[in-house]
Amino acid sequence: MEMEQKKKDLSGSIESQFNLIAKEYDVNRRKFIPCFEDYYKNTTKFIAANIAEPKRVLDLGAGTGLLSYFWYHHFPASEYVLVDIADDMLRVARKRFAGIDTVSYQIADYSGEFPAQDFDVVISALSIHHLENGDKKKLFARIYDKLPEGGLFVNYDQFCAGQADMDGWFDSYWERQLADSGLTEHDIELWKERRKLDRECSVGEETAMLVESGFKNVKCVYTYQKFSVIIAIK
Repeated sequence: MEMEQKKKDLSGSIESQFNLIAKEYDVNRRKFIPCFEDYYKNTTKFIAANIAEPKRVLDLGAGTGLLSYFWYHHFPASEYVLVDIADDMLRVARKRFAGIDTVSYQIADYSGEFPAQDFDVVISALSIHHLENGDKKKLFARIYDKLPEGGLFVNYDQFCAGQADMDGWFDSYWERQLADSGLTEHDIELWKERRKLDRECSVGEETAMLVESGFKNVKCVYTYQKFSVIIAIK
């Protein structure tokens, strides 16, 4: 019971933190992600060049729909279901995809609630690192079960180095980059509050979890210090 309450408290904290920054989220995202172009745009281009157009894509922790926007650029005929716990974030996504009836939205905590539809591809960006490792494992197993044979999961996320000294390098360098990025002190203070919600694992740890979940091909296809993209094929 105590563990369930902690999960609810963490879920509520994530919802309130991201609702708070929804309007400024896209404006500042390029400043918070030093490798933005490679991370979002070029890596998505690489993946899209190697897969067939999916019928339906599930975006977990979709926020303002930024990642789905990059996927939509390559696959405009696909259906997209954007799931997020923060209603204000999805409100921004609705504006982004206004008039496009192949994009739908679900306000939900995906760690405990999943859409009923079938999906060819599941994507996520900078969201799953908020889960404890045990909950990550449960999520990966559910994603595996949701996908068809040959289905694809792609996680664009934030990771620790897995070694204490190198973690310090990654974190301190990122913080210096943010200080020089033009972000306001208020923006950086909000970022520090959000960092308290992070439950990062290393790329190696997540890769092992995905293999354990049953995925037959798992590969980190992009990495820049704390930011990596992992693909897993069922």
